[in-house]
Amino acid sequence: MHHAIGFIQDLAVIMAIAGVVTVLFHRLRQPVVLGYIAAGVIIGPYTPPFNLIHDEATIQTLGELGVVFLMFSLGLEFSLRKLFKVGATAFVAALSEIVLMIWVGYEIGRWFGWNSMDSLFLGAMLAISSTTIIVKALSELGMKGEHFAQIVFGILIVEDILAIAMLVLLSGIAQTGSVSAGVAVVTLGKLLLFMTVSLVVGILTVPRALNYVAKAKSDEMLLVTVLGFCFGFCLLVVKLDYSIALGAFLIGAIMAESKHLARIEHLIAPVRDMFSAIFFVTIGLLLNPTVLVDYAGPIAVITVAVVLGKIVSCGLGAFLAGKDGRTSMRVGMSVSQIGEFSFIIASLGLSLKVTSSFLYPIAVAVSALTTLFTPYLIRAADPLTLRLARAMPAPLANTFGLYSQWLASLAPAASGGATLFSMTRRIVVQIAVNLALVAAIFLSASYSAPFASQYLSRWLDTDNAQRVVLWGAALVIALPFLVAVYRKLESLALLLAEVSVDPAKAGRFTRAIRTAISGLIPIVAMFGVFLLVAALSGGILPPFGLMVGVLLCAALLLTVLWRWCVKIHATMQIALRETLEETREH
Repeated sequence: MHHAIGFIQDLAVIMAIAGVVTVLFHRLRQPVVLGYIAAGVIIGPYTPPFNLIHDEATIQTLGELGVVFLMFSLGLEFSLRKLFKVGATAFVAALSEIVLMIWVGYEIGRWFGWNSMDSLFLGAMLAISSTTIIVKALSELGMKGEHFAQIVFGILIVEDILAIAMLVLLSGIAQTGSVSAGVAVVTLGKLLLFMTVSLVVGILTVPRALNYVAKAKSDEMLLVTVLGFCFGFCLLVVKLDYSIALGAFLIGAIMAESKHLARIEHLIAPVRDMFSAIFFVTIGLLLNPTVLVDYAGPIAVITVAVVLGKIVSCGLGAFLAGKDGRTSMRVGMSVSQIGEFSFIIASLGLSLKVTSSFLYPIAVAVSALTTLFTPYLIRAADPLTLRLARAMPAPLANTFGLYSQWLASLAPAASGGATLFSMTRRIVVQIAVNLALVAAIFLSASYSAPFASQYLSRWLDTDNAQRVVLWGAALVIALPFLVAVYRKLESLALLLAEVSVDPAKAGRFTRAIRTAISGLIPIVAMFGVFLLVAALSGGILPPFGLMVGVLLCAALLLTVLWRWCVKIHATMQIALRETLEETREH
């Protein structure tokens, strides 16, 4: 009972002081997030004369829940539709920003004499901009609907995805001390596979389950169901040795495709606001003002590097992707800050005990300063663009103009070219998604082999027999997706044969060459698919003779179930398309 009273007292102190400070910051027209951090500093153990918090461990646990809800909310704002619309600009700008800022942060850390791990985590913290701060700043300035703002939101979506990958890589580097190129590729490949399968399976199932619950018109039932999916999926992700932030983000992105998104956001907002507030307060709790004074020089240098580095990297990336100078400048100056993801990365370094204690308060201080500058930078973008345009030498301006014209000339001249490219891209994406599902099935069978063998050993004495059953079961489950891969490969081969063979050159051999190409490509590609499956399922792969027997049985089964496999896959594809194209309620 005494512990419960102490916890309630701590919670009362946090909410009361945070409420007063945030009201003050709101009156001063400053971001509320800074108010939460300031409240944490006031409450924290480094601020005399009283120690207002008695159980910091419990408060830190609540702060971790804040990370879950913060990432879940970011996932709800993420949309596959938005990602498809922003095109290459968001990818080029986000990738150039992240690569440059990681390098800049690492070099700054080494210049100050910090160790390699501190420098690496500093670079990662500087790489990701703050979605919360940017959205709030653009909303207050009335610019959310402008073209450059849509590009900014696309960049933020790509950054969120790349930041999740960065968290996974940083965890691996922190545990092993280094990471090779091969390990990085395998890690990113597994992450991409997991995200693809999670999104496909989740979008097929979760929105339908939410639609069923929503029919009851009970907000309580819907909220409990949403939280159940959220924490259940986070638990699954943690069991697979991924970050809990990844799970929260992915399940949020899955629920973002529900037609009841507006209602879900409305229900989750109070819970998110409460735990997010505690998260930002816990950041302030760890902020030691003495450290800020001792590291005032690095804080100033890093702040300038963030602002200038992001303006250059993001602005240049947007320009290289084909945007005009004014739009590129506005994009660069809108993302010139760090925020919530930087705190998560800093917390990761502390929890893994691989970074120095001074790095966290430095990140908080830089975030606070860059957050203060954000609205002013966005307003200053247009005047700065005009000044640069006037000061730019004519030869340089002409060079930029020629580059823009060259990019425009690369676009398909006729609608036929665009249509052909669109068809090819759609087929390739469908092949990749189905291959991801096949890979996930065989990997799941391999990972579950130790547990499954405990049950199979009751009926099957030999290891080879157990392998035949496990591998054969995975093959049968994967049949609809393997059939889909083969059919899509046939479509792609026909398309390539039609485009690549010129009748004027091939003459009377045109038909024969096209037939050979369209028949050969699927066979060769499916042999490659078999090698991939064999590599992924090495732990349960039967001996060669038994494997051939399983394949022959599967081939015979496929002759009977071919139409059923086609029908099952078509049904899933239609269901996925309907979910993505559903009109959401408002």
